[in-house]
Amino acid sequence: MSTTSEAPAPALAETAPRTYQVRTFGCQMNVHDSERLSGLLEAAGYVRLDEVAGPGAPAEDADVVVFNTCAVRENADNKLYGNLGRLAPVKEQRPGMQIAVGGCLAQKDRGEIVRKAPWVDVVFGTHNVGSLPALLDRARHNAAAQVEILESLEVFPSTLPTRRESAYAAWVSISVGCNNTCTFCIVPALRGKEKDRRPGDILAEIEALVAEGVSEVTLLGQNVNTYGVEFGDRLAFGKLLRATGSIEGLERVRFTSPHPSSFTDDVIDAMAETPTVMPSLHMPLQSGSDRVLKAMRRSYRSERFLGIIDKVRAQIPDAAITTDIIVGFPGETEEDFRATLDVVERSRFSGAFTFQYSTRPGTPAATMTEQVPKAVVQERYERLTALQDEIAYAENRAQTGRRLEVLVAEGEGRKDTAHARLSGRAPDNRLVHFSVPEGAGSPRPGDVVTVTVTRGAPHYLEADGPDYALRRTRSGDAWQARQDAPAGPKGVSLGLPTLRPRGAAAQSGGGVAGPGCGSGPGVGPGSGIGG
Repeated sequence: MSTTSEAPAPALAETAPRTYQVRTFGCQMNVHDSERLSGLLEAAGYVRLDEVAGPGAPAEDADVVVFNTCAVRENADNKLYGNLGRLAPVKEQRPGMQIAVGGCLAQKDRGEIVRKAPWVDVVFGTHNVGSLPALLDRARHNAAAQVEILESLEVFPSTLPTRRESAYAAWVSISVGCNNTCTFCIVPALRGKEKDRRPGDILAEIEALVAEGVSEVTLLGQNVNTYGVEFGDRLAFGKLLRATGSIEGLERVRFTSPHPSSFTDDVIDAMAETPTVMPSLHMPLQSGSDRVLKAMRRSYRSERFLGIIDKVRAQIPDAAITTDIIVGFPGETEEDFRATLDVVERSRFSGAFTFQYSTRPGTPAATMTEQVPKAVVQERYERLTALQDEIAYAENRAQTGRRLEVLVAEGEGRKDTAHARLSGRAPDNRLVHFSVPEGAGSPRPGDVVTVTVTRGAPHYLEADGPDYALRRTRSGDAWQARQDAPAGPKGVSLGLPTLRPRGAAAQSGGGVAGPGCGSGPGVGPGSGIGG
């Protein structure tokens, strides 16, 4: 679908490159899509605002502001239109400024966005990310808003230019879309049916990233462990993990997110037997009540979920397991909620992303009777988070005294400067804040330090003792090279061809927020997405 409507006055002539800023809401899929949007814009000659105006420059200073939206939670709409409203008077004073809206909410609301916010220039969906530069040009030329929404994916997004935000860690999509029909989730309607990349293309992309200095990749999919459904290999994901783990120079492999109903023993075996696959797992529970799981159309039950946790811990004792949980799904009783508390208690999650159920128009759950009163949902939510915080604190305290290899990260510790610390991720994906002993070498993001945990806090670990060893890495070199490079567009790589005729031979042997697509553990490589 493509439509045109009246838009603000055409741009004035420019003498300097146009600047842009991309603002991202939602899951890791969106974060990776935003890397592609940035790559596309830079390939078209735009320059990121902070490289012209410096870090912290306000979005309204950009010539083009792009909102990459999420539709999973109820406040997503309010957040978008609130942001658009704040930009309206700015745009009125700046002829030539453009605003674009993409992502899941754009796919859902389509032309409604331009009706509610007529100062928006471009609306594009989840299936045509690559159209953004052309739509911006068309909107400027025609002085009219451009709305283009496709119903299915035409080109796998990994073929597009990408500006990687990190020099040392990277997202790699292995599939897009989802074949599940969870009653609370609008994502399959917006992202479409599952489409899988061929294993050879995935491995080629990872090898190229490693050659550029990347040492950690996170394999991304709405449901990674159904990978292979398109080419008829139900064991493809385990094979892909092993093949990825064998790539020389790659030190850490993560994936997100699996679905409990499709999680098979061969994947656990691959995790346990491949040293570079990290001992962390994000496994969305959503509810511990079998009755609620059935109403959600989650095709597993609590004992199946707990059985997976037991098998993972039997083979990978140090694994840290995180999850997503929805509180207050329609019809949830006190007994159902207590069943969730029981599963949380037995699972001993290192972290949980808990959400109060919110109605999403277009989902089966939105029309269910027995919507739980807000006050009841809030009270249950507080009980759940209190229990999970207690568990996470106990599990983190148990890490005291452990010696860990930490991949030093950029921007993970908000108070690092105040506390004279640096931060990074342990193999199990726990956040570690550490001190550098006086006289010791200081690491760069992408380097690896070995430290001993001195304290387990509720949501992170601290390592402030004298035990400290630094290993400089190719990833640290890559980060340093970015810092030393002249100002201007950086890190844009061309995508790799990924779509083949359906009859092409598979190479699976060797030749990853909130309810819905989920939010998972943050928005940095190595984190998770709910499923």
